[in-house]
Amino acid sequence: MLARVRIPCMHKPKRRTRDVNETAFRTIQIATGQIPNDSAPEPPRQKNPAAVALGKLGASNGGKARAKALSAKRRKEIATKAAKTRWR
Repeated sequence: MLARVRIPCMHKPKRRTRDVNETAFRTIQIATGQIPNDSAPEPPRQKNPAAVALGKLGASNGGKARAKALSAKRRKEIATKAAKTRWR
């Protein structure tokens, strides 16, 4: 017989009670600042300026290069398919 092995899992957040009164009490405590709000949103991350500049460089050339590489017939096929998809 094999012994059961408990596999450790990721940390689970604290379980909050589902009692209406306790939920209301906790909400008032958070609103009045008596306890910190654990679910406050994180501030947005700052983007790397060098990466943003590289992205803009490639984006400015990408569409023009693709259009130049495609034949007129293929461009028309792509445009027709896009229009049909849009107007379903």
